[in-house]
Amino acid sequence: MLAFIIFVMVALIFVAIGISAFFAKKPMGFFANAEMFEVTDVKAYNRAVGIMWCIYGIVMIIFGIPLLAGQNSPYALISMAGVVVETIALVVVYVLVIEKKYRKR
Repeated sequence: MLAFIIFVMVALIFVAIGISAFFAKKPMGFFANAEMFEVTDVKAYNRAVGIMWCIYGIVMIIFGIPLLAGQNSPYALISMAGVVVETIALVVVYVLVIEKKYRKR
């Protein structure tokens, strides 16, 4: 149960990051310590990034549900592997869809 609560708290932080992206005036960065590229439409870009982070957090909560069976349950592997795959998918969506669409050329 404790592992699920921690999973949910971390996921809610990602949802909060997504919500804050909706209200950001400057383009919301994705990679740490990377220089932000010029964006064609800041509001639409921040909205796309915000939706992406909110979906990431919600899916993370769903992947945490197997932890309710207990940390020593074999279902906990679903949670761990699911978050790894989800994180890879997050980076792929950002680079191939969002950055490609909103980068000023």
